[in-house]
Amino acid sequence: MAGEAHNSSGLPPFILTGLPGLETSQHWLFLLLGILYTISIVGNALILFIIKEEQSLHQPMYYFLSLLSGNDLGVSFSTLPTVLAVFCFHLREISFNSCMSQMFFIHLFSFMESGILLAMSFDRYVAICNPLRYSTVLTDARVVWMGMCVFLRSFCMIFPLPFLLKRLPFCKANVLSHAYCLHPDLIRLPCGDITINNIFGLFIVISTFGLDSALILLSYVLILRSVLAIASQEERLKTLNTCVSHLCAVLIFYVPMVGVSMAARYGRHAPRYVHTLLSLVYLFVPPMLNPVIYSIKTKEIRRRLSKILLGTKF
Repeated sequence: MAGEAHNSSGLPPFILTGLPGLETSQHWLFLLLGILYTISIVGNALILFIIKEEQSLHQPMYYFLSLLSGNDLGVSFSTLPTVLAVFCFHLREISFNSCMSQMFFIHLFSFMESGILLAMSFDRYVAICNPLRYSTVLTDARVVWMGMCVFLRSFCMIFPLPFLLKRLPFCKANVLSHAYCLHPDLIRLPCGDITINNIFGLFIVISTFGLDSALILLSYVLILRSVLAIASQEERLKTLNTCVSHLCAVLIFYVPMVGVSMAARYGRHAPRYVHTLLSLVYLFVPPMLNPVIYSIKTKEIRRRLSKILLGTKF
């Protein structure tokens, strides 16, 4: 494959990588990833089931949570096929079209998660800063509209990426750095001019992750200003407590993403498995921790979950 130019008509396959330098220990990593997948899939499915069944949770805050859980399931199922193939069955080759499809869905769900977290921050802003208008501002129809906007924005941003890659010639050994296909990894492989790809990639990152994180920060600045105006310290803490779950979700999504970005820019001399582990944290930890956090912090979810798991009545 190396030294032979390919274009989209040739559809060159790609070689996935497990954990570079630690191939003999990959069965242990698969065991760990299997546990993470199980917690993520079961946890998010339970969140969706509980919100559907519990009438008291039929309100905007939990509608957004159900969107987050559904999106986290999408992230998990997007990476599961190739991770299972690489770490369990040692099948490392993936076709060009399959790789493009996986890349599309991984990035689609990542961008959607950022948008959902922004929508949840708006929910907290309205609930705390304009509580009397909460029910009129966040109607069911508006929640559906916001969810559709998040999906459409992410879809429109990601849709051109596979086509921008297909137009390029591939003349290197198409070995990827991960057990799944990511655009920053794929963009290093073509031997043609990737200027347009780089510019477009930077544009979509700034207009999604960059804009969303700035607006989330702004919403919490306004929330904090509103909370500080409350005379009672007990009421301040009670109000801020309603934001803890969302703040944790924001941190576990954006902190690993920043870590991956920093490692890509400034950690070029670090062992390859460091980059792989950081990407695993970025893709696996948020879907796993989000249902855990909301189960712990939400009394209604915790109560219903206890009823499901223990068969107790409350």
